[in-house]
Amino acid sequence: MSKKLKNRLIRIIIALVMFAILMVLEHTECFFGDIFHKLDWYILLPIWLVPYITVGFDVLFKAFRNISHGKVFDENFLMMIATFGAFAVQEFSEAVAVMLFYQVGELFQSYAVGKSRESITAMMEIVPEFANVEEDGVLTQVDPDDVEIGTVITILPGEKVPLDGIVVEGTSMLDTAALTGESVPRSIAEGDEIISGCVNGSGTLKVKTTKEFDDSTVSKILELVENASSKKAKTENFITRFAKYYTPVVTVGAVLLAVIPPIFMGGWLIWMERACIFLVISCPCALVISVPLGFFGGIGAGSKIGVLVKGSNYLEACAEIETVVFDKTGTITKGEFNVSGIYPTNNEYKSEEAENSLLRLAALAEGYSTHPIALSIKDAYIKNNPSDENSLDLSEVTDYEEIAGLGIHAFIYGQEVIAGNDKIMKKYDVDYVKNNDIGTIVYLAAMEDDEFSFVGSTTISDSIKSGVSDAISDMKKSGIKKTVMLTGDHASVANEVAKEVHIDDVYSELLPADKVEKVESLLEGKTGNLAFVGDGINDAPVLTRADVGIAMGSMGSDAAIEAADVVIMDDDISKIGKIIRIARKTIRIVKENIVFALFVKFAVLILGALGFANMWEAVFADVGVAVIAILNSMRMLRGKIPQV
Repeated sequence: MSKKLKNRLIRIIIALVMFAILMVLEHTECFFGDIFHKLDWYILLPIWLVPYITVGFDVLFKAFRNISHGKVFDENFLMMIATFGAFAVQEFSEAVAVMLFYQVGELFQSYAVGKSRESITAMMEIVPEFANVEEDGVLTQVDPDDVEIGTVITILPGEKVPLDGIVVEGTSMLDTAALTGESVPRSIAEGDEIISGCVNGSGTLKVKTTKEFDDSTVSKILELVENASSKKAKTENFITRFAKYYTPVVTVGAVLLAVIPPIFMGGWLIWMERACIFLVISCPCALVISVPLGFFGGIGAGSKIGVLVKGSNYLEACAEIETVVFDKTGTITKGEFNVSGIYPTNNEYKSEEAENSLLRLAALAEGYSTHPIALSIKDAYIKNNPSDENSLDLSEVTDYEEIAGLGIHAFIYGQEVIAGNDKIMKKYDVDYVKNNDIGTIVYLAAMEDDEFSFVGSTTISDSIKSGVSDAISDMKKSGIKKTVMLTGDHASVANEVAKEVHIDDVYSELLPADKVEKVESLLEGKTGNLAFVGDGINDAPVLTRADVGIAMGSMGSDAAIEAADVVIMDDDISKIGKIIRIARKTIRIVKENIVFALFVKFAVLILGALGFANMWEAVFADVGVAVIAILNSMRMLRGKIPQV
């Protein structure tokens, strides 16, 4: 509990003790009670003002300050007017009780908000304070913001990883719980990528930085967390607008209740008391606190499992997801490609020399590409020829051109070469041999006698992530009606993957622009929201277009993470079903609070106006309803994932 909350608690306890003593004197027959009963109102007033001022001076200060700034109609104003009115009609104990229990509710609310922030502020603790840079054999602590790309930093045991980079020396175990919600440490060794925000285990690591601090993982997460509360859900905005008009309306209603009936019926004091009761009941605390608290709790529950939701509006959108569209590579599959087949046309006797020659031609053709398929071909050739230092001399590759959605066109040692899918073979009228392997096929052709001659093909395979099938099944149990997969791969590969993981529909051989068009068409006939799950740079436009964009945060591209509405920090798609259930539970709790608060308030408002509810019922309708609504909202903070 913060110092501010402790001070408020002490004031409440002191005022409560004084209030209890005065209540005993007011309602008991004893020596002191008899004296108390004989006191005139002008003597009793300052006595009751002592506990009143003790517990409520900050409310009065805020009310007067807001009035001076032109902000009249808020809960502080309502409490001040209601209690002043109670003093005016000599209901001293009720006036103190209203302020006392209002402050109890405010204390409980502040504590609840603090608890709800804990799960999100834990994400803020991942921010590193320094980076170790070796200078003249001595480690010097510098601001991570001052470290340039390519600098080798040292990360000692127990320290936070300050910047993204590649391990150049050392082995260790990384605690990634703050980022991913995963309690099991991850092993890290030389050559592995490392992201900022993790905590180093027992080993010392030397890391070559690959990003500046402003572009690092921890910096982007910090930005997401800081902005999460600024993007409000439709329900929150409705409550804000509702309170803006509701408070002045009920204030005017209370004034009319105090003035008009006595003109015709008499009893000014009775109707003034009813007006005060009316004001206490009408205070909108239960709504304006419990609704944002519910959404904040939902965002916090997501962060506990390593899912960052960028705002309550996106959490609300997650609750309405009925269709989930997946990109294949890096989302459904690992994105770790390996050459699984090499088929040169001149390989009648399965010659390793012929296969290696074809692989070298493919590696040179893909030499300048950074696509995972190209990288896997180059890695396969280098792995097969470790002794050949100049095995891939790209200086002999000229007029290199990447043809979107088709492949590569280049000149290798002066010979014109094309490499890519079957579409590029058809484009250049190559008489090629169809490769029926399951995987991504790269066909190659070289210019001979003024026309392209087919020289062979390679098969590159990608493996499905473990648990994907169970994750999709979990989504369907969570209420997802349709799952779709989009990919640029060949139809046979896409259909095989979709069949294995039980995806409903699959669209293959798509160019990046085709994915946007396909999502557009799916959006036209949908019910509920559509979510797109992706991780690549080319997924950013689709992530933006979908109702909810979900990005893989650990290995995903910066563009995808920035375009997305929800970021899964450890690339585990099983968390999609979990965040949907968290979102739906959050919306259910928020709606429960709204219905409960409005029903009780309007019911007691009518009873108060008719004289059937006194100030104690009014206190319950205000503070009691607020406390119950806050308790309901705090159910999101228990950390339990709702079950299907």
